[in-house]
Amino acid sequence: MCGIVGYVGERNATEIILNGLRRLEYRGYDSAGVAVIHDGLIELRRDVGKLNRLSDVLLRDPIAGRIGIGHTRWATHGVPSERNAHPHLGQTGKVVVVHNGIVENFITLKEQLLSEGAVFKSDTDTETIVLMIERYINRGMGLVEATQTTLKQLRGAHGVVVLSVDEPDKIVTARIGNAGGVVIGFGEGEMFVASDIPAILEHTRRMVFLESQQMAVIQKSETKIMTLDGEAIPYEPSVVAWDPVSAEKGEYRHFMQKEIHEQVRSLTDTLAGRADFERFDIQLPDLHLNVADVRKMDKIFITACGTAAHAGMVGKILIETIAQIPVEVEIASEFRYREPLLTENMAVIAISQSGETADTLAAMALAKSKGAKVWSIVNAIGSQAMRVADGFISMQTGPEIGVASTKAFTAPLVDLYMMAVVLGEMRGVITVPEKKAYLEALRQVPDLVSQTLDHEHEVVAVAEMLKNSQHALYLGRGINMPIAYEGALKLKEISYIHAEGYPAGEMKHGPIALIDQQMPVVAICPRDQWYEKMISQIEQAKARGGIIVSVAEAGDIRVERLSDAVLWVPKAHWLLNPVVTVIPLQILAYHIAALRGLDVDQPRNLAKSVTVE
Repeated sequence: MCGIVGYVGERNATEIILNGLRRLEYRGYDSAGVAVIHDGLIELRRDVGKLNRLSDVLLRDPIAGRIGIGHTRWATHGVPSERNAHPHLGQTGKVVVVHNGIVENFITLKEQLLSEGAVFKSDTDTETIVLMIERYINRGMGLVEATQTTLKQLRGAHGVVVLSVDEPDKIVTARIGNAGGVVIGFGEGEMFVASDIPAILEHTRRMVFLESQQMAVIQKSETKIMTLDGEAIPYEPSVVAWDPVSAEKGEYRHFMQKEIHEQVRSLTDTLAGRADFERFDIQLPDLHLNVADVRKMDKIFITACGTAAHAGMVGKILIETIAQIPVEVEIASEFRYREPLLTENMAVIAISQSGETADTLAAMALAKSKGAKVWSIVNAIGSQAMRVADGFISMQTGPEIGVASTKAFTAPLVDLYMMAVVLGEMRGVITVPEKKAYLEALRQVPDLVSQTLDHEHEVVAVAEMLKNSQHALYLGRGINMPIAYEGALKLKEISYIHAEGYPAGEMKHGPIALIDQQMPVVAICPRDQWYEKMISQIEQAKARGGIIVSVAEAGDIRVERLSDAVLWVPKAHWLLNPVVTVIPLQILAYHIAALRGLDVDQPRNLAKSVTVE
């Protein structure tokens, strides 16, 4: 969740770190700080709140140096405050640390340090790390050895970056478990470290991603990567192709609005190189599928969290319908804490925008330990979920800055559709004409999304109508039931309006009691096999005075007559309907939040990459 940036070279570290942290603001945070080494001293500046407050502090009391680290914190231990903000100094002022993750044995370590006379200046678990490193340095260890010794005693998952005035030419960083990425960037006579690619992409595209239980010693002209035991690890930097311009808002008011509109491009990119519409073929080489394994596969689990889990619910219907393999969808945080019945003839598909979601990574590890095949669908290139899987699909959406996921929801829907077609073909359960029909329907998706986006001005009028609502009920059936969940989640996330997604057929089993003249009911009602049933649900809600907002296919007069407002979508193949029907719900949530004057891209209490439980 938290953002980390570090620099060593000949330029002013403070400016580079601050700019890097700005590119990580999408992660969500409540305080920020910077530390640099200058003339044998660690200069530290921190403040609670957004980065502009830290910038003001630095204007009033500037610091400069050629090596430094910075951090944006999302509180886990201790309230958001200056004293709890990172970086954290040791007692002597000679060692400073930034940290992502949770020290699970924090209390035990703190009690031990207190018994030895340590003085804590914050309420954080992170301070135990710097005090332990300092303790070992005071006993004669160098910075690297002291860091190694400390990290081996920590429980939990961590990303750590350390500086010391006694060794002012190096940054020591390490990754333990799945607390988020550690990315090392290679420049010319300068080096960078960050928790995510966008922070340093404007400076270099040559990067190395640390694996769990690896650490690095970074100097301006040399970097060594090793295990926590000091064993050298050979490496070759990867070249990342993202363009820094793609992380800018451009003409849009918010990143979320920009990313909603980027879905035409992101879906086109998702299809590019995979779907051949001339030969009616789909290639997913990074999944490393084997016909023999696929044919004896008797079950698939899809595991994910939040928005990604809703994509998985759609994926269940796609795979069961097209490939005829039974599928279960489980929230990763639940999946990891039970004993799922997994065998070698089963597969687990993990979906994660960041590829660093702690619960999802733990679920993947559990699946691998049971012998199941593990695949991932991820957006972040080089992320842990991509690297540890037996095969993967990259979403190809580019950076998603807004905390509320949009294009990283629709891309995996298309990925799962393509996967279902490939699995179905391998299993021999779809005919050549059926495959052609699936590909022809898929070909139309980017254009259908483009048509839907053309109706944004109409959605704004509906947002004006609903902006002062206190509650909302979203209803869907079949493959659009998960879209009701997702639409409600988007409204909750960014507008802070209480909303519930519900299977429409269950409305009369409880939620119907909530419907009155103050309750908007958003009904997802394309002309599919559930159409007549949805009409019935709309009529029941209308009879009780509910405000009816329907998502319907263009020209549907029947739905229009029953509704107070309609969010129009073009007709799509029923299996691909969710890619289209979710778009107006994303737009609606966005404009309601914007009209309410809220921080759309960084909603309260939320973070882009959830790397702790």
